[in-house]
Amino acid sequence: MPLIDIYLHQGATTRDQRRAISDAIHAAMVETLAIPDDDRFHFFHEFPEGAVFHEDVAFGIPRTNRLMCITLSFNDRAADTKKALFESLVAHLQDKAGVHREDVAFRILETARENWWAAGRVIDPRTGYDERMTSIVE
Repeated sequence: MPLIDIYLHQGATTRDQRRAISDAIHAAMVETLAIPDDDRFHFFHEFPEGAVFHEDVAFGIPRTNRLMCITLSFNDRAADTKKALFESLVAHLQDKAGVHREDVAFRILETARENWWAAGRVIDPRTGYDERMTSIVE
């Protein structure tokens, strides 16, 4: 049950663009983490002018007001899986939402499996994952 928070400048995107961003993130997570297709919980947080500060150039790359920081909260995954997820996210965001890799930063917050709950979700006690994912994570 991943929870996704997308932080961005207010007015930098339209409703349709936010939907495309959500679709891109979800596609990457279904593809890379094998989450169930109906497991989408994305929250957009828009900040008004003067509430976000970042350098115009960071790590030698120009940053614009389209910069977004995306926090992905989910159960533990291997380092190789997270690396593949980052690459898939960048590719899907570019392809589906027109977001350039220079305009995005990611952070993963890993949460212990026992710290998640949602009505209707059934956890396989052998794996600690949603029972619909058991064959994928074994």
